[in-house]
Amino acid sequence: MIALLGILLVVQGGGGLINRLAGEGHPSWFVQLHLLPARLHVLASAVLLAAGVVVLFAHQAWKRRRG
Repeated sequence: MIALLGILLVVQGGGGLINRLAGEGHPSWFVQLHLLPARLHVLASAVLLAAGVVVLFAHQAWKRRRG
């Protein structure tokens, strides 16, 4: 379940970031692009991407420690 959350955050953040950097005007299905003002889209997407990566790495480390 934790890994699924991490994957969801990476997809939302990475996809939203690509969407904005490519200059796409439509928010598509990226949640942060629908909820936040346009000036925060890139920042919010980068934060979601980073949070997803942190969650995935932390989950992998936890699994390795647990054995």
